[in-house]
Amino acid sequence: MSGKKPVRLGDLLINEGIITQDQLKIALIEQKARGEQLGRVMVTLGFVSEEMLRDLLGESLGQQSLSLKTLIPDKVALELVDQNLARQLKVLPISYEPDKKQLTIGMTDTFNIVIIDRIASVVGSDIDIDPVLVSETDLEVALDQFYGFELSIDGILHELEGQGNIEKDDLEQETSHPLVRLIDSFLFDAVKQGASDIHFEPEAKYLRIRYRIDGVLRQIRSLHNKFWSAMVVRLKVISGMDITETRLPQDGRITLNIGTHEVDFRVASQPTVHGENIVLRILDRKKGIVPIEKLQLSALAFSQLQLMMARPEGIIIITGPTGSGKTTTLYSMLNHLNDVAVNIMTLEDPVEYPLTMVRQSSINPSLKMDFAGGIRSLMRQDPDIILVGEVRDGETASMAFRAAMTGHKVFTTLHTNSAVASFPRLQDIGVKDSIMTGNIIGIVAQRLIRRLCDKCKVAYQPDEIERKILGLSSTSKQEVFRAAGCEACYQSGYKGRHAIMEVLRIDSELDALIARAATPMEIEKQARKNGFRSLADEGVVKIIDGTTSLEELSRIVDLTYRLQ
Repeated sequence: MSGKKPVRLGDLLINEGIITQDQLKIALIEQKARGEQLGRVMVTLGFVSEEMLRDLLGESLGQQSLSLKTLIPDKVALELVDQNLARQLKVLPISYEPDKKQLTIGMTDTFNIVIIDRIASVVGSDIDIDPVLVSETDLEVALDQFYGFELSIDGILHELEGQGNIEKDDLEQETSHPLVRLIDSFLFDAVKQGASDIHFEPEAKYLRIRYRIDGVLRQIRSLHNKFWSAMVVRLKVISGMDITETRLPQDGRITLNIGTHEVDFRVASQPTVHGENIVLRILDRKKGIVPIEKLQLSALAFSQLQLMMARPEGIIIITGPTGSGKTTTLYSMLNHLNDVAVNIMTLEDPVEYPLTMVRQSSINPSLKMDFAGGIRSLMRQDPDIILVGEVRDGETASMAFRAAMTGHKVFTTLHTNSAVASFPRLQDIGVKDSIMTGNIIGIVAQRLIRRLCDKCKVAYQPDEIERKILGLSSTSKQEVFRAAGCEACYQSGYKGRHAIMEVLRIDSELDALIARAATPMEIEKQARKNGFRSLADEGVVKIIDGTTSLEELSRIVDLTYRLQ
């Protein structure tokens, strides 16, 4: 554990302009009379809020601070420290990461070595203790709220079976209500399993719950539909939706702490014949911003991306279907270019992850703030780099290219199946070949493929057709792998995902072809002379090196042309 040297609280608050010298004198007199800590006295007198005090102390001491008000309890972490001991030491187990063997605990004094050693002696010396700063009031409430209640999904469902009617007011106010805990448990479980979406899907007699993990939906539970109406109310309450409106689609947002990091959930309801269908998109900030060096790109794709980002002006287009990782790639590129010397501005629908020093805006149709109008507005903010969430129509495309032509670097996305298919798509929405010429830096087509589980993947010799797809000779002894399934990957055979990209960097020869409206086939033929590799080519490399399977690649990329 490391941190800065502690400073006197009164001096810190005065230096930050939060309290005056007179208020400090009053607080010191009260502290002497009450015999309490100065921070508690300050809060009682109303000079400072607990949240402000916690965050300020954490920052000054070089310690992470955390609000417990939006924290979802971690059942495994709580079981490591007995309730009586937690109350005695005034600590709260926040999260346990078995891979790192790290237990995060909330404390009001993160420099108390005696308490940390006591926890270590209870949980075992092989577990690393990571203290984070929490407020005393938050801690007291959380101890009452988290301990003594069932937190497992099975246990909560058993508890609900014995309950009668569920009052709506309970779901709005009572944090310990079993149905409130049930929703929290599903959200926590989905994040821990690495899901990107949670689907609550009502049928005639039951509720189906599915997680999208590694791009594929997986059924997790089936519940009796008697719970669903109350679950809808709770989801709507915490996501800021209107609980009285059941006939129209609604959108909402939830921000919660899973362990020590914030996770956003984008919530959408849709009326169906069996009730409201609710889908939550999980936006984990911890995973949202990935350094470009850690995107696990091929050496060729990485070098081409670096050359594209080095260009001072022009437009870079990322293409791919929904859920193909376009946003992650764009944010990684922006983060790589982010510097105090440049002004980066974004226009998104909506903003998914906050980026330091980047001015991010969401489009708002109700205020007539669309992409095209938004770009006009951004251009008046003296930007160096602009991100336009998506080019959907001719007006947006025209404004994006105008920004690129006037000395700006523009990043955007487009829905096409491949990099070369972007040209007819842009022509279709009204962008002239003369406008494209000289202004497109490059186009990246992207997909996410599932990685084979290292614990259970099985090697085999490919058959004749598979050899042809993989470009192997009939005498080759090259082995490839297929999925099997084990406990580590929930019997799916896959664990995690990997980006494959085809990177089409535009040079003078390709520009000449674009200027004369060459076909995508002609453009690709010329690009291949310069080393261009398609998504299928990139994917085959990943099959041969054992990263993924032929079955998985064929699920997301057309491989039939390789048989011709």
